[in-house]
Amino acid sequence: MKAYRIETILTEDGTLIVKDLPFHAGEAVEIIILESQAHPQQANPYPLRGKQPYRYDEPFEPAMPLEDWEVLQ
Repeated sequence: MKAYRIETILTEDGTLIVKDLPFHAGEAVEIIILESQAHPQQANPYPLRGKQPYRYDEPFEPAMPLEDWEVLQ
């Protein structure tokens, strides 16, 4: 199955005209119409803005007791 993509704008009365398709007369085609987003959503450039900061009371201490570390056994 060949796929062909084109973007166009509908006329005032909702008519869609597509010209110069790369298919031959008599070929069966399937038409799927998707609404295009006028303004693509952009990711938030500052995802942490307004969030509570994390606080580490002892940042250089291990998270679990040293006795529980298998590598030290």
